[in-house]
Amino acid sequence: MTDQQQADLRHDEVQAGTTTGLASPSVDVTSDRQNSLWSDAWAYLKRSVFFWIGAVLTLLFIVMAVFPQLFARGQDPRACDLANSKARPSADHWFGYDVQGCDYMSNVVYGARNSLIIGIFAVLVVLVLGVVVGAIAGYFGGVTDGVLSRIADIFYALPLILGALVLLRVGPQTDIPIINSRGPGAVALALALFGWMTAMRLVRSQVIAVKSSDYVAAARAMGASNSRILVRHILPNAVAPVLVYTTITIGVLIAAEATLTYLGVGLQRPAFSWGLQIEAGQDSIRSAPHLVLFPSIVLTLTVMAFIMMGDALRDALDPRQRA
Repeated sequence: MTDQQQADLRHDEVQAGTTTGLASPSVDVTSDRQNSLWSDAWAYLKRSVFFWIGAVLTLLFIVMAVFPQLFARGQDPRACDLANSKARPSADHWFGYDVQGCDYMSNVVYGARNSLIIGIFAVLVVLVLGVVVGAIAGYFGGVTDGVLSRIADIFYALPLILGALVLLRVGPQTDIPIINSRGPGAVALALALFGWMTAMRLVRSQVIAVKSSDYVAAARAMGASNSRILVRHILPNAVAPVLVYTTITIGVLIAAEATLTYLGVGLQRPAFSWGLQIEAGQDSIRSAPHLVLFPSIVLTLTVMAFIMMGDALRDALDPRQRA
């Protein structure tokens, strides 16, 4: 069969489908566009030095949080000897000793677990609140949008640190460490409660921009429910800016937890926390600067890793941001 005959045959098949009322094969334009977006983004990320630096540091700190004994060099963080109090770093003890005479490197290493748990758990709660409230407000609009947006404005009136500080101050005390007013769960929830509004605004604006698209109108005309339209057609197109925000926010929330702990309203001893270590070492900064220096460096690198990854993702998903 010649090329011309094949072309005529395809033409006849299309015409037959039209006259008989049979639907011709459809192309999932939305899926193709999303695949192209993520393919282009990954191609850009593979060439981004900042993304790989952030990714390697993030992976390092995650492994440190999950397997702290691999980085503690066999030292027990609770094995202390006052004779070694504030001893300087040495070849055997790279970070020196803390005020109680405990190996400081093992203390800093074990502090990664609580910081990452709080940061990741808090950002998950932020995503749930932000995506759900933002999607409902943007999709239904009208009175629903007005009420939910005003509720977000009320939370915006209190800064993140101040709101979480007040909530942790008045929170109830329980015998369950993870959910009492000074446990990791309570700190994460307090941060999430005053940090979900930006995610809500991002999702809301994306949903408003997407809901008038032709493929959404087609899905609605075919009888798709509101929940199906939101989950299958709208939210996949709104995920890019939320992903960028989420990556950066993990670093921000880790820094916020350290700030609250430093102020005395976050985690409490005997928990391991970089904020606790910085707070304990501030009085000895002249005689033993390593007590503040090392946890500060690790905290800074952790926050920087997530922010670098977020910046790289933003540039990859929005070509207009690229230099």
